[in-house]
Amino acid sequence: MKQKVFLLFCLLSVGLFAQDYFPENKEVKTRTSNYTAVKSAIIHVSPSQTIENATLLFKDGKIVEVGQNVNFPENTVVVDARGKHVYSSFVEVYSDFGIKDITSAPGASQPQYDPNRKGYYWNDHMRPEQSAKSHFEFDEKKAETMRKAGFGAVNTHIADGFMRGNGALFALAESENFNENLLKDESGFYYEFSKSKQSRQAYPSSIMGYTALLRQFYHDAKAYENGLIDEKDLAIEAYLAKKSIPQLFSVDNYLDAFRADKIGDQFGVQYTIIGSGDEYKRIEDLKEINAHFILPLKFPEAYDVEDPFLREYLSLGDMKHWQYAPSNAKILAENDVDISFTSKGLKSPDDLLKNLKKVVERGLDKQTALAGLTIKPAKAIGASELLGTLEKGKIANFIITSEELFEEDFKIYENWVQGQRHRLEPMDVIDISGAYDFVLNGKTYELTIKNKSGKFSAEVKQDTLKLGTKLTYEDEWMTLVISDADKSKEEYALLTSKINPFQTRISGKAILGDGNTSTFTATRKQAETTSEQEDDEKEEEDKAMEMLSMTYPNSAYGRDAAQTQPKRMLIKNATVITGEAEGTLENTDVLLKDGKIDKIGKDLSDRRAEVIDGTGKFLTAGIIDEHSHIAGTSINEGGHNSSAEVTMEDAVDPDDISIYRSLAGGVTSIQLLHGSANPIGGRSAVLKLKWGENAEDLIYDNTPKHIKFALGENVKQSNWGGNSRFPQTRMGVEQVFRDYFSQAKAYGEKKASGEPYRHDDEMETLLEILNGERYISCHSYVQSEINMLMKVAEEFDFTVNTFTHILEGYKVADIMKEHGAGGSTFSDWWAYKYEVNDAIPFNAAIMHKQGVTVAINSDDGEMIRRLNQEAAKSMKYGGVPAEEAWKFVTLNPAKLLHIDGRVGSIKEGKDADVVLWNGDPLSIYSTPEKTIIEGVVYFDIEKDLAMRERIQKERQFLINKMMKVKSKGLKTQPIEKQEKEFLHCDSLDDINHIHE
Repeated sequence: MKQKVFLLFCLLSVGLFAQDYFPENKEVKTRTSNYTAVKSAIIHVSPSQTIENATLLFKDGKIVEVGQNVNFPENTVVVDARGKHVYSSFVEVYSDFGIKDITSAPGASQPQYDPNRKGYYWNDHMRPEQSAKSHFEFDEKKAETMRKAGFGAVNTHIADGFMRGNGALFALAESENFNENLLKDESGFYYEFSKSKQSRQAYPSSIMGYTALLRQFYHDAKAYENGLIDEKDLAIEAYLAKKSIPQLFSVDNYLDAFRADKIGDQFGVQYTIIGSGDEYKRIEDLKEINAHFILPLKFPEAYDVEDPFLREYLSLGDMKHWQYAPSNAKILAENDVDISFTSKGLKSPDDLLKNLKKVVERGLDKQTALAGLTIKPAKAIGASELLGTLEKGKIANFIITSEELFEEDFKIYENWVQGQRHRLEPMDVIDISGAYDFVLNGKTYELTIKNKSGKFSAEVKQDTLKLGTKLTYEDEWMTLVISDADKSKEEYALLTSKINPFQTRISGKAILGDGNTSTFTATRKQAETTSEQEDDEKEEEDKAMEMLSMTYPNSAYGRDAAQTQPKRMLIKNATVITGEAEGTLENTDVLLKDGKIDKIGKDLSDRRAEVIDGTGKFLTAGIIDEHSHIAGTSINEGGHNSSAEVTMEDAVDPDDISIYRSLAGGVTSIQLLHGSANPIGGRSAVLKLKWGENAEDLIYDNTPKHIKFALGENVKQSNWGGNSRFPQTRMGVEQVFRDYFSQAKAYGEKKASGEPYRHDDEMETLLEILNGERYISCHSYVQSEINMLMKVAEEFDFTVNTFTHILEGYKVADIMKEHGAGGSTFSDWWAYKYEVNDAIPFNAAIMHKQGVTVAINSDDGEMIRRLNQEAAKSMKYGGVPAEEAWKFVTLNPAKLLHIDGRVGSIKEGKDADVVLWNGDPLSIYSTPEKTIIEGVVYFDIEKDLAMRERIQKERQFLINKMMKVKSKGLKTQPIEKQEKEFLHCDSLDDINHIHE
C-alpha cells in the first residue's frame, strides 16, 4: 500500500513539475493549482448572455464553471466582485506585437529586378514561409499597455511583404517563457498590398501588379501541387501547408477590398478583410461579398479651417469622411455585414474603447460592439474554442469592470489572463472624485477632488486664492493637508475622514495650524442645469447626430443613387449628327428607350417618355477617348519589361472626379490604358463613364480585349535614370517582342497538345494576340519603330490594331493602311521631347486621306474635357470635312476599340450614349447640356448649377462643425495643400521604376 502511495506521489510530482526541467537560479517561486472564484459579479458570459450575482470558477487557466449556484472546492481562492461587471477579455487580430525588427535590404543605385533568394518563389515579396512564432519575443511593456486596454490575447504576424505568412496567437499574461503564452502557432495567414522591406525587387510597383502577382501565385501553387513544376519551391510548399487556415487580407481603402475579394472568388478563397474605415462608401456592393470585416477605429481629426485660403484646398470628400468615419461600423452592421474591431492605426490601444464608445453613440448596438471585441475576432482566426466567451472549458481571460461597457464611468479594474491576475486599478476603492462645498473652521472653500487612474489629488480654493494641498486616500481613509492662506505662516491643517459607500458628504476631524482641533464637512455639489441649458444641450446633441446625405461617390458632385434605371426620353426637333450614312438630320426627333436608341425620325411621340426640347440644339453620339488615364488608381507596372499579366480593370477608380468633368465635356466612353513604362504593358479597361456606379459597372459588358504596347524613349528608360533593365536600346525593344511572342507561340502549342501545362497569365494574354483575340494599342512616335512593330506582327501573323500618339504617322500612313492599323493621335502636340520633334498638326488629316481609321485622343485629364475642340482642329489643319472630323472622336475611336456595334454614332438599336449640345459641337463656344449613357443622364448642366449650391452649403455646414471643434480646444489637423494630379503614360507609382 505504501509503495502505491509513493508511486502516486511520484506521478503527481512529474505532472506538477514537468515544465521545470531548466536549472533555476532566481528567487523561490510558489506555484498553486488551486481553484479561483470570482463571485457576486454581473457576468457577461457572451454578448447575448448575462448572469446577475454569478460566480466564475477557474483552475489552471481554464474556466471550470460559471453560474449562480457554483460550489467552491476546498481551498478555493475567492475574489469578491460584488456589483462589478465581468467580460471576456478582448481579442486583437491584427498586430505585430512581439515581432523582432526586420532588417531592410541595403540601398542601391539601380532598381533590382531579380529576387534575392534561391529555392523560393521568383518574387521576394511573397513570403508564405514566414511564421510569427519564429520571430517572436514577448514584450511585457506592450503587453501591459494592451492589458490596460482590455485585451487578453493578440494574434501577431510579421507585418512585412505582400504574402506575409502565418500569425500566432499569444495570451498577454506575464511570462518568462513565451511558449506558456502560445495558444495557436498557426492562427491566420496574412496578406497586404505592400512590399517586403527585405528585398528591393521592383515588381510589383502598382496595384494591378499586386493583383496579377497573387493570381499567378495561386496558378503556380496549383501547378506545383499537380506536379507541373519541377523546381523545388519552399515558398509554395509553405503556402500549400497553410492554405486551410483563416486567410486575412489587410487593405488601405474599400476599392482594395473589392480587388482582393475578386481574386478570392476566382480561386475559391474567402478572405477576412482587415478594413480601412471607408467601407460605408459602397455599402450596397460591399455587403454582397459576404466577407467578415475587421474594422479599424482610427478616425480622422477635424481640419483646422480657420485660414479661409487654405480651406479652399480641402475637398468635400475629405470633410464628409471626417463626419462619416465614426458611423462606418453602424452602417455596415445595419446592412448585415459581419464586423469586429482592431486597434490597428491607433496611437495607443487605450484609444480603442474611447473610439468605440463614439461608434456606439452614433447608433451601433452595444451587443454588436461587444461581439466585435470578443467572439467575432476569435472566430476570424479560428480560436472560438479558446476565446471570446466565458464558457466552461475556455481560457480564463476576463476583465472586471466598474460599470457596463460603454457607460460614462466605465473603467477596467483587473484583467485576468490565463487565470493570472493583473491589477490595473484598485477595485474596492470608493470614488470620492467630484466638486464639493467645503467648510473648515467656519470658513467656506471650494474643494475639487480628481481621480486619475486610481491616483487622487485635491484642489482647494477660496474665491480666486488657491491653497496648497496634499491628499492621501488609502484603506478607506482620506487624509488632506492644507496650507494656510497666509503664505507668510508655515502652518498646515490636517484633515482626516473615514469614507463610507454611497455618501454624498465627507466629514471628519481637523487639526488646525495652531494645534487646535475642529471639524470639517465637504458636501458634494449637485450639477445644476437650467431648462435653457438643457434645451441648448439637446439641440447641440441633435446637431451632432445630423449627417449629410450619402452620395455616390460621397464627395462633390456625387449622385444621390449609385445605380439609376434608364429613362424613356424623347428629344424633339434637334439637329442630329448621326455619324452614319444619313449624315446630319435637321429638326429630327430621337426616342431613347430601355437604354437604347429606339427610333429616329420626325414628329415622333411617346406618352410615357420625358420630352426634351432640342430646338436650336445638336444631338450627337457620346465622345469616345481611345487613350485615357483618368479613372485609374495606377497607370504603370514597370517592374518587368513585360507586364501582359496585369489588367487595368483591377485599377479602376470610380470616384475620380475626372469622370464627372469628362462627362461635362460630352465624353461617355474611354479606354483606360496602361502606361508606357515597358515594351509590353498591361491589358486595358474599356469603360463607360457611369459616374456614381462601382468599378465593375463602369467596365463594358463582354468587353473587347485590348492591351498596351509601347515604343521609344520611355520603354528604354532614356529619361528615368535606370539602366539595369533590358532593353536599353530601340533594337532591344524589338528583341523583347520577338522573344515574348516566341515564348507565347511555344506555350500555345503545348496548350493545344492536350498535355498538362502550367497556366501562365502573361503567356495567355500574348497568345490571345497571336490568335487575333486581343488588340494592341501601341504608344509610338518614330517612323522606324512603327515599321518595326508592323514587321514583327506580320512575321507572327497578327495585326497591330492601333498606333496611339503616332506623331510620325504621316510618314508611314500608306504602310499603316496596307497593314490594317489605325491611328489615334494628338491634334497639335509637338516638340515636348526629342522623339516628337518631327510631329506636325496635319498628321491626322494626312492619315485620314490615306484611308487610315483616325481618332483624336487626349492622354490627359484636362484635354479630355475639350476633345470636341481637338477634333475641330483637323478642319483647320488639313481641311477635314466637319462630319469626318466629328467621327475622329466618336465613331472612329469606337471602331478602334471594336465597340462600334454599340456606340459611336446615332443609329437605331445602339446604346443610348448621346450628348445634347447647346450649339454646334465643333464650335469652341458650345457646351454639353446633357450627357446620357444607356438612357441615364449622368451630366445635366442645370442640375450641375444646383449641385454647386448644395456643395457650398455642405462645405459651410462642415466648416462650422470643425470650427466648433477648434473652439473647444480639441485637436485638429492642418490642411495640406493638394492639387489634382493628372496621370499620363509616364506616370510612375513606385520609386523602384527609377533609382534610390
